[in-house]
Amino acid sequence: MKAGLINEPAFFNSIVMKEFMIVVSLPEVFSPRFLSLIPDQRKTVSALLKEGIIICYALSLERSKLWITMSAEDIEDVQKQLNKFPLARYMKSDIIELMFQQSATFILPEPSLN
Repeated sequence: MKAGLINEPAFFNSIVMKEFMIVVSLPEVFSPRFLSLIPDQRKTVSALLKEGIIICYALSLERSKLWITMSAEDIEDVQKQLNKFPLARYMKSDIIELMFQQSATFILPEPSLN
């Protein structure tokens, strides 16, 4: 190694992921086609949750809004992920890059051997 040069650890070369909030407006009336796509939508969301791409996914009680927190490289990557959704053509999305997000974590109590 030459004097003055530092070997960069691999994490310096890794991609920095950002977090985004996606506010989705859904149609007022759900067509039969829309309803038929819901099971596939759930499968896609579950897969993205398992991969850590989707951090949080919430639907309003009246089913008119979705809030999605997503980890991605940039807005284009967010849009690419949203385009995977079977319901994408029915979704009007506003994408907002977050400075940070905080959430409570669920912690299981330590088991007692008594």
